[in-house]
Amino acid sequence: MLTRRDQIHDTATLMAEIGRKARAATRPLAVAPAERKHTALVAMAASILRNEQKILDANAIDMANGAEANLSPAMLDRLKLTPERIRAMADGVRAIADLKDPVGEVTAAWDRPNGLHIERVRTPLGVIGVIYESRPNVTADAGALCLKAGNAVILRGGSDSLNSSQAVHACLAEGLKAADLPEDAIQLVPVADRAAVGELLKGLGGNLDVVIPRGGRSLVERVQTEARVPVFAHLEGIVHVYIDKSADLEKAVPVVVNAKMRRTGICGAAETLLVDRAVAGTHLLPILQSLEKAGCEIRATEEVAKAFPAAKPANDADWTTEYLDSIISVKLVDGISEAIDHIETHSSHHTEAIIAEDAGAVERFFNEIDSAILLHNASTQFADGGEFGMGAEIGIATGRMHARGPVGVEQLTSFKYRVRGAGQVRG
Repeated sequence: MLTRRDQIHDTATLMAEIGRKARAATRPLAVAPAERKHTALVAMAASILRNEQKILDANAIDMANGAEANLSPAMLDRLKLTPERIRAMADGVRAIADLKDPVGEVTAAWDRPNGLHIERVRTPLGVIGVIYESRPNVTADAGALCLKAGNAVILRGGSDSLNSSQAVHACLAEGLKAADLPEDAIQLVPVADRAAVGELLKGLGGNLDVVIPRGGRSLVERVQTEARVPVFAHLEGIVHVYIDKSADLEKAVPVVVNAKMRRTGICGAAETLLVDRAVAGTHLLPILQSLEKAGCEIRATEEVAKAFPAAKPANDADWTTEYLDSIISVKLVDGISEAIDHIETHSSHHTEAIIAEDAGAVERFFNEIDSAILLHNASTQFADGGEFGMGAEIGIATGRMHARGPVGVEQLTSFKYRVRGAGQVRG
């Protein structure tokens, strides 16, 4: 019987080998023709559809285990796969296949007075580690996006989704094989041991170039604290919707309900509603009644509760809580200035929306709020790389370095400079 020390040693050996294989795959990937990557991705999508029942069967095991482990309804919703979600997964991979290949794209070019011609060219990042919880569709999204951008990827899904992720990964491996690309280009960590995450965060002996966490606050905090390689991440989605005094009520009601209730367990779900006090008499009740009808719990200030007695009292923690559930906090504000102050004080800088017809208010909102994604008269649930036309995303980055907002194929590249001369020497 293995001791815990033996298990950690074995995990470290396993992860080191995964890292070496990933690094070895980067050279052929970096020069792989766009057509071959396209072939692989199309084959992956076809395999996902062909193996739908195998994926559903594997997911049923994970769902049963999740229920036994008392996962929250939000986490179970993230974990669950349906025929519709599997088709959406395949559609996402096909959409990535059809994107323009970023590798080798010249993003800028100029000539110097001495005759040198300089180009800035997109290149792959190298080896990317993706650590995620629950959502097995991330296996397909992350694998496909990294491949399109010419990167090798090491996927470490959560223990709760291991069976589902393995079934999806098998489809990705089929696609790589069909296009004669290295199967080590997309590797899934085959063990649930938490020590595997620790090894990834150490950088796998220099073989990992960037890590992307996608999950709850505890996971992201651990990654940001312990990682010895660059991190693309957001800690949580404290997402706001502001109803301006110029808002069209017929737009506001469906947008707010969708922003909160379409899927409550995603990072783009609205968590706080701010309403201009000037339209509280006309807009507040219709919006809250519609939310309540949709099954949403309202937590509100005393002022809002007087107008809507069904609301529960909000406390200070509600303004900084990512519920990931059918709960929303509600507050009245004195115009856009107070709304901006509240958002900048409590936001996680992920996504915010304004419902307004006043162009000046919209410009102030866009210019003065420093969040990765800002929307006007649209649901915050559009905070998604697929909805941005990126095919899919690995996650939303809220940092200010390199990548911000949806992390798609372009964000998974770096660049190098090519300088062409005709014998010039520097004096």
